[in-house]
Amino acid sequence: MIHFERLSRKEKTKLLRSIAAEDPGLDIVHPKAAGIDVGNSAHYVAVSPKLDQEPVRKFGCFTQDLQRLAEWLVSRGIETVAMQSTGVYWIPLYDVLEEYGIRVFLVNARHTRNLPGRKTDVQESQWLLKLHTYGLLNNSFRPPSQILTMRTYWRLRAQHVAEVSTTIQRMQKVLTEMNLQLSNVISDISGVSGMAILRAIVSGERDAQRLAALCDPRIRASHEQIAKSLEGNWRAELVFVLAQQLRNYDHYLEQIRLCDQRLEAHIATLPTRTDPVSTQAEPSPAKQRAKRSKPKGHVPQFQLAAHLNRIAGIDLTLIDGIDVMTAQTIASETGFDMSSWKTEGHFASWLGLCPDNRISGGRVLAKGTRHVVNPVATALRMAASTLLKSQSYLGSQYRRLRTRLGAPKAITAMAHRLARLVYRMLKYGRGYVDKGADFYEQKYREQQILILKKKAAALGLQLMATP
Repeated sequence: MIHFERLSRKEKTKLLRSIAAEDPGLDIVHPKAAGIDVGNSAHYVAVSPKLDQEPVRKFGCFTQDLQRLAEWLVSRGIETVAMQSTGVYWIPLYDVLEEYGIRVFLVNARHTRNLPGRKTDVQESQWLLKLHTYGLLNNSFRPPSQILTMRTYWRLRAQHVAEVSTTIQRMQKVLTEMNLQLSNVISDISGVSGMAILRAIVSGERDAQRLAALCDPRIRASHEQIAKSLEGNWRAELVFVLAQQLRNYDHYLEQIRLCDQRLEAHIATLPTRTDPVSTQAEPSPAKQRAKRSKPKGHVPQFQLAAHLNRIAGIDLTLIDGIDVMTAQTIASETGFDMSSWKTEGHFASWLGLCPDNRISGGRVLAKGTRHVVNPVATALRMAASTLLKSQSYLGSQYRRLRTRLGAPKAITAMAHRLARLVYRMLKYGRGYVDKGADFYEQKYREQQILILKKKAAALGLQLMATP
């Protein structure tokens, strides 16, 4: 038996070159297939010349045109269709084809790079047909319709939250232009005291003492400091800008509230997980304190955690670093069914959290992860960054990796670890149990002692523990 990993680089190269396939041809995987080049105003559809005398046809983008396209494919016995995820133009076509019972393969445009010279829409559709016929294209993940609805509400809500943050920054900029140094004495101008002062300024109040009296007594700054920070130039155009931004702030808060209403109504319609799951473990003391603390940010004002636990059958927030906002992001982007990924490694690779080394001639040319824009990966990275001060098993592991690899690589590594834990909990219904920071330190110590003993034995020495 040849141990491939024990061979040298030259021996590996010689062995691989000696291996030859008996039949290098490609097998037809999808015989009744079609390829579609998606566009803004027209779609080009290609089928096999054996199925139609006019194998490539052009269809418009109107609903009647899409229905005619689907009817033509059904009449030719087409079962699967491959098309690129071009912008949002593919979504109406995808829905119509699914209604007609055609399985759609939504493929990544990076995987369908054409050969030189294939630049026309007709040739693009034929190239997609050829690749798909031989099974050379992977189908992208698209969640079920119920999860798509939840994802739409959640993404829209996230956009409104981002607009709220932008509006607060603009108000702070206007205050600085008026030389109102309110942010130097109040940590958050969007709090109760800050908003009371801003609304009074917009209403016409200019007296610094009266404005300072609107602050909550629990603010650390004294009354005199607050009043001194509220002496400015009061330019009319800047006050007008402040009033506009304050109106936008109220508008986006109202939009967030409406999104929460629609989101709560939709989540209530999702079915409860009925298959037996393992017994839920008690959260760690650090996690209990985090749950009892006041939630930060624009958290939904309804029992979101209870709904997620009911639908998933487990509590993802038991994992240190994952809060209810991160759990909702995972649920709205991937759903609660992990059967779309064979293993937890496939799930982590889909998120772009696995190494993607460039290797040529047995040498590693570049290291890193794939460039993937995925909200779940972003949320897991943010969750991993919060483990710095966590007195838990994951917190100790993150601090160890951060010391050895640096913050960016450690965050990616811990996000990969969190992704695997989420996959196991959602697929197998297992509860997460935190073993604690002391357990990790003891385990790490035993591992280091074992390594030292092996090194000592290799040198003919013996490692002795001091009393």
